[in-house]
Amino acid sequence: MTDDMPQHLLLDRLPTPIGEALIITDELGRLRALDWADCEEKMQILLRHHYGSRVAEPDRSPQRLRDALTGYFEGDYSSLESIEWCTSGTSFQRLVWTTLTTIPPGQTLSYAALATRIGRPKAVRAVGLANGANPISVVVPCHRVIGTDGSLTGYGGGIERKQWLLSHEGAAFRQRDSAARFGALL
Repeated sequence: MTDDMPQHLLLDRLPTPIGEALIITDELGRLRALDWADCEEKMQILLRHHYGSRVAEPDRSPQRLRDALTGYFEGDYSSLESIEWCTSGTSFQRLVWTTLTTIPPGQTLSYAALATRIGRPKAVRAVGLANGANPISVVVPCHRVIGTDGSLTGYGGGIERKQWLLSHEGAAFRQRDSAARFGALL
């Protein structure tokens, strides 16, 4: 997706099984960012970094976008494919983010395998940084990237959400020993 600058940013909120999602769209209804209410401060910093002084105004996102996200959380994983998204970022970041969308639901990929997939096998650290800077949680599925040994690694929305998302999709991963905040939902 391109990095053209939006004229307006709009903020919607959507309840999900793992917390309230913050949905940022532009005037064309394209998804620009998706994060969680408890990560709102981090998201505001990201928005300022990518879009300058533009402030996201409260407004309802397009119904098709809300329906696709709701569908995902109800088990229709393919519903995310219908979401049009657009990001700002470096060409390398956008390459990583676009490649993330090729990881099917229920499957995972290591950072090293993702680096190889983009043709940069020695760029594992850079891939990890780009993955961590992904502004569009869930839709651009950075949660599907795990450690080479199958263990869960960091996730901007919290490791408990990553664990929930992967379990929701039926993906195999090495369980963390700590009790998950969302464990009751698994």
